[in-house]
Amino acid sequence: MSPWADGLGRAGARAVQLLAITAVAAMVLYALLALRVVVLAALIALILACAVRPLVVRLTRHGWGGTGAAVTVFVGLLGVMGGIVTGAVLGVRGQLDDLVTASTTGWEHLQQLLAAGPLPVDAGTVNAALAQLRDYLASAGTRQSALSGVTVASEVLTGTVLMVVVLFFFLKDGPRLWNFVLRWFAGNTRAGLAESGDRVVSILGSYVHGIALIATVDAAFIGIGLWALGVPLIVPLTVIVFLTAFVPIVGALVAGTLAALVALVTHGPVAALIVVLIVVVVNHLEGYFLHPVVLGHTLRLHGLVVLLALAAGSVLAGVAGAVLAVPLTAVAWSVLQVWTTRYQFGEDPVLGPDPVSPKESTADRVSRLNRRRYQRMRGPARSAPWAVPPPPRMPSRTRSSP
Repeated sequence: MSPWADGLGRAGARAVQLLAITAVAAMVLYALLALRVVVLAALIALILACAVRPLVVRLTRHGWGGTGAAVTVFVGLLGVMGGIVTGAVLGVRGQLDDLVTASTTGWEHLQQLLAAGPLPVDAGTVNAALAQLRDYLASAGTRQSALSGVTVASEVLTGTVLMVVVLFFFLKDGPRLWNFVLRWFAGNTRAGLAESGDRVVSILGSYVHGIALIATVDAAFIGIGLWALGVPLIVPLTVIVFLTAFVPIVGALVAGTLAALVALVTHGPVAALIVVLIVVVVNHLEGYFLHPVVLGHTLRLHGLVVLLALAAGSVLAGVAGAVLAVPLTAVAWSVLQVWTTRYQFGEDPVLGPDPVSPKESTADRVSRLNRRRYQRMRGPARSAPWAVPPPPRMPSRTRSSP
């Protein structure tokens, strides 16, 4: 009897297979992290291309050439992104002096509140803490961190340039590139890849549109609150709220905390408390209304899955990983449904209701035209127009009966 035939042997074989798969996955992950600048640039370019690709298609349907439509949308997208960054920088430069003056006054007011509070803090303790911070900033470790920051800045610049170039080619030749990839496969594999690609484009595009709408609402409400309170740096703070809203759940909270700190040092604790209340209301509006309505049909992910994806993305790739983690997780869940049918949708007599809505099956949002195209791809390879016809068979000779 073979030692691998019993239960322990089969478990050992599965363990060896699992170790091999884990080793391969670790090598792939290591390679992706080593090429993180290229990978992140390509992913960001892909997401942006999926978001604005419908504009290119619409222009081509109205008689524009493919290259002209791609260039027009590309230049327009760069103009919008450049305008957002320029507005933030000019807003900071225009109100920097007012912020410094208000910060000095607010710091003195904060020291008075700490001294008169229920837990009095000696001014000497605060000054000693500031002196330690000043010594740390002048230390060798800080200089080394500054050099690391220069390296990160150079990587960001390189990745940005690469992302812009890749984005242009995705807009111009995206369908041709995907056509080239599909021609290496046939049958069910080609149909599965085609459906996966269509779902990736649909989910990423819908996600960017939805999260941009949510970010605009967050920035508008928090910006109006800051304007009503007279908090300085309204424009850069509003831009920061807009940008950080692309990180679900956590982004708006971080930006709101920054706005509350600015309100604290410039207008005192009452204004900071009002800003905190505004941020809490906006977060509840986002979590209980905007996300379910705007992104509920796109993400289809449980809140716990979103938090775990954010944590994993932040650990692996920092801020960029946190931004990309949620849409990539949604894409992975959608593509998984294309390649497997193990999940059993619907009511179960023992388990009860299905935690996943039946509307989230693989057939969801697949048009009738796409279904026909996938079905044609699943046909026999010899019926494909690109396939080489088999040579004609010679008639077999049969021996005549006597």
